Amino acid sequence: MKAVHFLVASVFLALASSLASASDPSPLQDFCVAINDTKNSVFVNGKFCKDPKLATPNDFFYSGLNIPQKTSNPVGSTVTPVNVVQILGLNTLGVSLARIDYAPYGQNPPHTHPRASEILFVQEGTLYVGFVTSNPDNKLFTKVLHKGDVFVFPIGLIHFQFNIGKTNAVAFAALSSQNPGVITIANAVFGSDPPINPDVLAKAFQLDQNVVKSLQAKFWWDNN
Repeated sequence: MKAVHFLVASVFLALASSLASASDPSPLQDFCVAINDTKNSVFVNGKFCKDPKLATPNDFFYSGLNIPQKTSNPVGSTVTPVNVVQILGLNTLGVSLARIDYAPYGQNPPHTHPRASEILFVQEGTLYVGFVTSNPDNKLFTKVLHKGDVFVFPIGLIHFQFNIGKTNAVAFAALSSQNPGVITIANAVFGSDPPINPDVLAKAFQLDQNVVKSLQAKFWWDNN
């Protein structure tokens, strides 16, 4: 059984690595550990680089992704990212990871990653997932995923996951960027700061202005 788990993990990581060139530029050195101290450093791919001679194993390490996260929030899910913020050694490597915990009937709401494709692996539970293609077709691709299943979300497209089971679910996502970014659609549209003019949203969504104002007054939860 351990051999099977190792094989699945190896394939998953290999697929994630193959996506790396789809977004972030390829590095021109072995690594570029990010550093916040700008003295005697070089700015590369969004971060300053530590002197390679000063790098340590901890620059490439993260612990705790096995720990379940609380999902008692309005959307019923919590995302635990492992990107360049958590592992400084990911800088310029073009890959990152995330754990998603779902409560029963919880969801990871419709969102996009502007800088990354995503490959999702279901460890526990049953998820209804999907993505929508760009204009003009806006075609919806959906699938019900069970334990051990994998699904891909192309870069930049709106996608979602919904736990249709009566028990908690857990999934792991690999993304083709050190910092894929997240735009949660409802949060961005109705929770922007300052708010978008209700006239714009009323016309865009064909809604009454009072409905728009009601939506803008809500608290839009960030599950990341």
